[in-house]
Amino acid sequence: MRPTASEGDGSAAWDVARPQRPCRLAGVDMAAFGVPRSLVDGLRVVPHPAVMLILLFGPSEAAVDDGSGRRQCGSLVAGSGFGSGGAVRAWGEQVECVQVRLSPVIAGAVLGAGPDELAGGVVSLDDLWGREAAGVRERLEEAPTWQERFAVTEAVLARRLGAPPRVDREVAWAWRRILAGRGLVRVEDLASEVGWSRKRLWSRFRAQVGMPPKSAARLVRFDHAVHRLVAGEGPARVAAESGYFDQPHLHRDVMEFAGVTPAAVAGEPFLTVDGLAWPGSAHPAQRAAIGGPGR
Repeated sequence: MRPTASEGDGSAAWDVARPQRPCRLAGVDMAAFGVPRSLVDGLRVVPHPAVMLILLFGPSEAAVDDGSGRRQCGSLVAGSGFGSGGAVRAWGEQVECVQVRLSPVIAGAVLGAGPDELAGGVVSLDDLWGREAAGVRERLEEAPTWQERFAVTEAVLARRLGAPPRVDREVAWAWRRILAGRGLVRVEDLASEVGWSRKRLWSRFRAQVGMPPKSAARLVRFDHAVHRLVAGEGPARVAAESGYFDQPHLHRDVMEFAGVTPAAVAGEPFLTVDGLAWPGSAHPAQRAAIGGPGR
């Protein structure tokens, strides 16, 4: 059974599937999407803290336009925060894909390229994995069900995770603290807790996660705040309870990351489907509103 969610412009319905069991790999979450009709106006990409791996298969035709005339087609990898500014849009015809959210802590080992090399941008999976990318697509095409496709994806990721970790344990710990604190942490406190200088933490974190710790905290705070907005909470309350100085501060942050106002971002399809696709990241009120996680 696969729940559906109405896509914002009315041109398509999202067919959403979730694994029946949690992924055995720490730092990995998966969902699957099918959009049988064209995304006529494109789908605005809203930044997220994870590194995104998009595995297309079947007759899918999809591309990402970064707003400056550059377009990337096929299976993709996008760095943490990809889409900042609101100009990035995704296009597609008959899209079927497995989408994987990778913690930056493990992304380097899985992808063969560190998050710092992605730097919030997007690259073709063919460029990273070569012929293996085509092999993964073929295996996904041959699998008859979403659950079997999730199993194929997990097996591929597990094999690639056999590579040595690329992240210092202090950096991994700081990243987990930022997530647990929903971005409301001070870099000075993180440095003190791991026994490093602020400069050393900044340098190592930026090299291994792809952004400085303060920027990572801002992105995590933004992600938490917009999911509360999607769940129907008012901007004033979200600002007060999410670590913003005031409502204008929230407004500026949302505009900087998403390119739209807090009122508008609450209706972005990229976010409104999260209660089904990524129940762990959606606000509880959002999950309840659309019926909870799918299978």
